[in-house]
Amino acid sequence: MKKTWKIVVFIIVFLFLFIVNSKASDKKSGIENFPDSYKSYLYVLNEKHPKWEFTALYTNLDWNYAIDQEYANNKNLVPIGYQDAWKCKDNGLYNVEIDSGWVNASRQAIEYTMDPRNFLNEVRIFQFEKLTLDTNVNTKEGIEKILYGTEFYNRIVTYKEQNGNEVTTNLKYSDLIWDASVYSGVSPYHLASRIKQEVGPFLSHNSISGTVQGYEGLYNFYNIGATSSTEPLGAIKNGLKYARNGKGSLSNEEMQNQLIPWNTKERAIKGGAVFIGKSYITVGQNTLYLQKFDVNNDRDSNIFWHQYMTNCLAPYNECRSIYNAYQNNGMLDSSIGFVIPVYNNMPTFSTQSPNILYSDYEDDNTRVYADITGNLNVRTGPSTSYEIITTVTNSDKFTRIKRGIQNGERWDKIILDNGVVGYVFQSYLKEVPKEIIATDIIISKEEVNLLVNDTIKLTASVYPEEAKDKQIIWQSENEKIATVNEGVVKRNI
Repeated sequence: MKKTWKIVVFIIVFLFLFIVNSKASDKKSGIENFPDSYKSYLYVLNEKHPKWEFTALYTNLDWNYAIDQEYANNKNLVPIGYQDAWKCKDNGLYNVEIDSGWVNASRQAIEYTMDPRNFLNEVRIFQFEKLTLDTNVNTKEGIEKILYGTEFYNRIVTYKEQNGNEVTTNLKYSDLIWDASVYSGVSPYHLASRIKQEVGPFLSHNSISGTVQGYEGLYNFYNIGATSSTEPLGAIKNGLKYARNGKGSLSNEEMQNQLIPWNTKERAIKGGAVFIGKSYITVGQNTLYLQKFDVNNDRDSNIFWHQYMTNCLAPYNECRSIYNAYQNNGMLDSSIGFVIPVYNNMPTFSTQSPNILYSDYEDDNTRVYADITGNLNVRTGPSTSYEIITTVTNSDKFTRIKRGIQNGERWDKIILDNGVVGYVFQSYLKEVPKEIIATDIIISKEEVNLLVNDTIKLTASVYPEEAKDKQIIWQSENEKIATVNEGVVKRNI
């Protein structure tokens, strides 16, 4: 009987959690519809970019439940060369390769990369940008800016056919990406950034070289279908299998829309864009963040599994290229829309980066100000490599909540009075002088005998001498008997 009761309770609890976590997501536009812990950062961005539009995506998912789901089943990986705090150590998994050069991410790494509040600055917010084509903002010149520093930049497209013949086109990679954007409706900046993320800066990458044995003349610019494998080039080959045949579940119409087989670079870039659009962007995963973390309950299928990438830092990395494109084109002040997830029962403060060691910091609670001429940058982390959130001046007072050393430099963690949390270089901070309160007053004479109409001048000393407020107010208890004015006492009767 006891065992049966436990089973019934478990089923009830499971059904309750399922119901709670299956509620459809809600979207609310405007900063006023975000939780307070988001607002301070968004107001800073709004002041700088008034045309930006912010939409809160209320996932209706419990924060810890979402982290648990993302922590399971190899959903999130980090490079094996990362610091220990980034890597999972559960069940003997430390440095166990899930894919070549990749290991499971730690819980802290997942909490850090999933918490949107860590990335509400001018650069990293672009992981929440709506990823649809906007011809008023997107340009071929912007694509080239994203491709700058790679072998795709300003480069005429050439490729190898299956028989080994080399074909030279009259189109640049930026032309192919633009055409793919128009064909699919997906932002060309997203496509260009995704290519850089997936295959790197070199045309020799095996996914797009056309020379992998057994897969000659095939190309996959977005590594679609490149599922993890410990076999040498295993993930690459899985992606090239998709480039050749798609998946068995694809209909003939879907194969045609995706232009499979991807036996030219144009077909691969264009067809892959269709896959990204139809598989993600048009089904509620229209941001980099939502493509990595499948938490939008608007989709008609289970959440947490339909995720484009396993690298938990992929949105963080890719958004930099998109930001650079807008910045270099002078388009940062355009009307740009952002969809930012919100979870239930989120912690008061976001999880800090695994690069920031808790052991290097100690708690503090001191009012401070910036001892500097001009502005002091408040950053997302303890180094000048982190993005600027906002600035403070020597007239601003705020609270230091942690102090410590990171990589040999002293950086303090602060919270501004508006709620913004960040890091500043410790050398530029001074403690606000503590106000010393007066505790004693000594009068030159405590007792004196006066005749009618006689006067006497009394003096008073305030202690301690360092007290800030030494103002003295003289007052007679009975003015019929005596009056007092600035220490001068006169007897009246």
